[in-house]
Amino acid sequence: MKKGLERFYDLVESFEALPTIGKKSALRLAYYIINDNKYAGLKIAHSIENAIKHIKKCTHCHCISENEVCEICIDTTRESHLLCIVQNAKDIFTIEESKQYKGKYFVLDELEISLIDDLIKLIKTNNITDILFAITPSLSNDAYILYIEDRLKQFNINFSKIAQGIPTGVSLDSVDIISLAKAIDGKTKI
Repeated sequence: MKKGLERFYDLVESFEALPTIGKKSALRLAYYIINDNKYAGLKIAHSIENAIKHIKKCTHCHCISENEVCEICIDTTRESHLLCIVQNAKDIFTIEESKQYKGKYFVLDELEISLIDDLIKLIKTNNITDILFAITPSLSNDAYILYIEDRLKQFNINFSKIAQGIPTGVSLDSVDIISLAKAIDGKTKI
């Protein structure tokens, strides 16, 4: 059936290459764009092209931005002495949705010397006093945090990381042992 529909199946494969999109979803999306809503397909194609052309990394925090410096970095109402380190820019969007953090960010997606140097420059420029690591809990990420703390030991910085434990609404029998242990260890007084 693929013969004569090579372009259609190329589109299916393109959708399937995206994270969380399986074969059935890719097929549904391709069919929808080709058959039910061609305008949506053209709009998506234009939006992708536009985003690829105009979105780059912020020169200060390495988040994505349409400008040289992102909106968060130039926002003077944010607490510039607070810095949240994340491993990818999409984590910033999630944290911002929570409306619980009012400081600045730094995306440290790789432990490269140039990125560490950029982080040190940002710490000096903004007189950072507190760093929050908003990184997915794991043994390798704990080592990652220790490495960064060691590289920044010459500064007088308070380090913290996001809390770990049991998600709201999840029963204890559905929680892994490590998460349960972290929740018990990090218990709070009520």
